[in-house]
Amino acid sequence: MSAIQRLPDLLINQIAAGEVIERPAAALKELLENSLDAGATEISVHLEGGGIKLVRVRDNGNGITQEELPLALERHATSKIASLADLQQVSSMGFRGEALASMAAIAQVTITSRRMESPHAWQIKSMDGIQGEIAPAAHSHGTSVEIREIYFNTPVRRKFLKSEATEFTYCEEIFKRIALSRPDVAFSLQHNNRTVWQLPPMACPGQTHPAFASRLAGSGRIENADGLPKRIEAILGTDFVQSAVMISRQTAGLHLSGMVSLPVYSRATREAQYFFVNDRFIRDKVIAHAIRQAYHDILHLQRHPAFVLFLDMPPELVDVNVHPSKSEVRFRESKAIHQFVFHTLHDALSTPASSTPTGSALPDQRSPGSSSGQRITWLSQPVQQPMNLHIASQPMALYDALYGDMASRKEPAANPYDSPTAFPPAQPLQSGIPPLGFALAQLAGIYILAQNIHGLVVVDMHAAHERIIYENLKAALDEHQIPMQTLLIPASFSAEALDIATAEEERSAIARLGFTIDPLPPTTLAVRAMPAMLKQAHAEAAARDVLREMREYGSTRVLTERRNELLSTLACHSAVRANQNLTLPEMNSILREMERTERSGQCNHGRPTWFQMSITELDTLFMRGK
Repeated sequence: MSAIQRLPDLLINQIAAGEVIERPAAALKELLENSLDAGATEISVHLEGGGIKLVRVRDNGNGITQEELPLALERHATSKIASLADLQQVSSMGFRGEALASMAAIAQVTITSRRMESPHAWQIKSMDGIQGEIAPAAHSHGTSVEIREIYFNTPVRRKFLKSEATEFTYCEEIFKRIALSRPDVAFSLQHNNRTVWQLPPMACPGQTHPAFASRLAGSGRIENADGLPKRIEAILGTDFVQSAVMISRQTAGLHLSGMVSLPVYSRATREAQYFFVNDRFIRDKVIAHAIRQAYHDILHLQRHPAFVLFLDMPPELVDVNVHPSKSEVRFRESKAIHQFVFHTLHDALSTPASSTPTGSALPDQRSPGSSSGQRITWLSQPVQQPMNLHIASQPMALYDALYGDMASRKEPAANPYDSPTAFPPAQPLQSGIPPLGFALAQLAGIYILAQNIHGLVVVDMHAAHERIIYENLKAALDEHQIPMQTLLIPASFSAEALDIATAEEERSAIARLGFTIDPLPPTTLAVRAMPAMLKQAHAEAAARDVLREMREYGSTRVLTERRNELLSTLACHSAVRANQNLTLPEMNSILREMERTERSGQCNHGRPTWFQMSITELDTLFMRGK
């Protein structure tokens, strides 16, 4: 066995580089963060060969003095911390003093820098960890760092790098993350002398958006928060901004702000998810779980939401010195952080259908809404051929008898099962037409056609009714008062011995769900009462679902972590079915309930429940005005 010996400094740095500088994108991240720490307001990036051949970052920051240039390439030399107390409340992006030394060990590094007060710049070069002489150079105030031929002296490691296109994709993603975190800074990115991104500073003095204004108080690095939505739009696109909601909530030293997509805008991958803690991009299991929970029953199947979120908090409450890449953190109060993020997003997404901009599942098909208060008269136009619709038998005049002057009506009493949301309840428009309008007809026994001031509203009646019942059941169970309805004739059915035993053992838990299920020896169960909200449900099917959940998971899990799955199933049993003919009052009742119900823009499985087609879109289809 070989004797223990001290490793050479170059080898130490090369080992460290394997952790800190995994690929060109990691080098780019470290250089961009150094520029921001130096107070730069303009940063340009030039890449060649996907960053493998060259990564150059130039900024107009404070610069480095001639005396400090050699130290910049030394291990554990930094201007950002000086004590353990500084490490425990890091406010800068970098702090370890490892990045440049690691780069110098595996690449050809050139640093050129000039302080504002200096007559000229100074330059230092390093290869194989060996520093050259400091020499005068021409450079405006600020710093340029060039990293050439990454891993040129460790060919085995270089073989692990991907293709030029793939490495550039990684670099571009790092660039976008940093640019999103600092909208007040101008960024540009060139690849092989082709401009890819040109992002001007987005500060707009005097026009700070209220959703982001409070970020200014906790961050001296952001000059104006109104630029954030503009920077988000520049990077993620107009479709995202139009299909997202702004959020801002502050409590107990925590502040969460940003934009989250509505369920109608979702992705097949997690590529459009950006979460920052004190302006540092991170990936964290606690945060990821909180966000998944907020979208739990409103996002379809394996789709993923898009978001740009900023969590500002005291730096001493989060440890960023967990991973060499600083992309993982450890929260001191992780449970509190989880609850704060979850409830903030949950409330922001709890909009009634009338507050949802569109029910379309395609983010680029949003309907331009009309601001006119005049009634729409397009249905009075002559039609070419009658359509095969099920028209409710009540005359249209029934609207006046049922709803009268909507503007002068008092708001109905608040539903005791409704939980507070971040948005006001739907109000009738000044024209007297509710947000989702009035029902006109049923199409194919599946859809409700309605007219509002914008044009045509199409509602999937089963999906919408299912969501309404589901939300009411959840609210009632939260209040421990699901209204029960005794059946005039108990519904009896044959059951296995295990189901009979479950009905006896879990009687109190079953009662909390609004059911009374009694054994009738030897092999029969009788449903004597069930939730009043499920009056349309098949009693036997609903009872079997409850017993199956109780048998497989136990009452504790059913009433906690499994309750939403069970309530969703029960709601599906009771919702109106396809080919069930509804009257106008019944259709309008569903529309009014949608306007009052949280998350009614999506069914329990995340599919959209309605969409809007404006008069302008209809005119375009028929080429009117051309």
